[in-house]
Amino acid sequence: MPKLERLIEVIIFQSRWLLAPFYLVLVLGLVLLLGHFLREFAVFALGLPTAKGAEVILGVLNLIDIAFTANLVLIVVFSGYENFVSRIDTGDHAGPDWLSKVGFAGLKQKLMMSIVAISAIEVLKAFMNIRKYESTTLGWLVGIHVVFLLSMLVVALSDRLSGGGKPAVGKDPASARAIRS
Repeated sequence: MPKLERLIEVIIFQSRWLLAPFYLVLVLGLVLLLGHFLREFAVFALGLPTAKGAEVILGVLNLIDIAFTANLVLIVVFSGYENFVSRIDTGDHAGPDWLSKVGFAGLKQKLMMSIVAISAIEVLKAFMNIRKYESTTLGWLVGIHVVFLLSMLVVALSDRLSGGGKPAVGKDPASARAIRS
């Protein structure tokens, strides 16, 4: 029986590698986002000579929106792989500072902050172009944004209450007391 139990445990543990293709496909999604970003930038740049101020702001917000979405994908890829599959060995290359420090609670908070930022940009773009929207559509955009914002606050609060959102504490007790106070 112990051999069967060990085999089952090994299979379950190794099943984490089934997630690796998900992350690889998300990396391909980043490539597609880059193509979309470059196309949007080209359209924006070509229309710039005749663009009005509001159109320039909307064009820049659109580019920021795509960049935030790419950041969101990258956070999921790095943190998901690092937390659920295997450590990322960057070798001599310096990886992002947060890569080895973000736990699952931090990942949830970063994801929610990114979603709220993307939502805020969409609301701002709608208000910059307010004449093209009906009041009910604007109301839905703001309402959805508020729901995302409240969700982010609930995630942060629940992580804080469960102890998952505790700040990192230095090695010496004096710095630990300073951070806690």
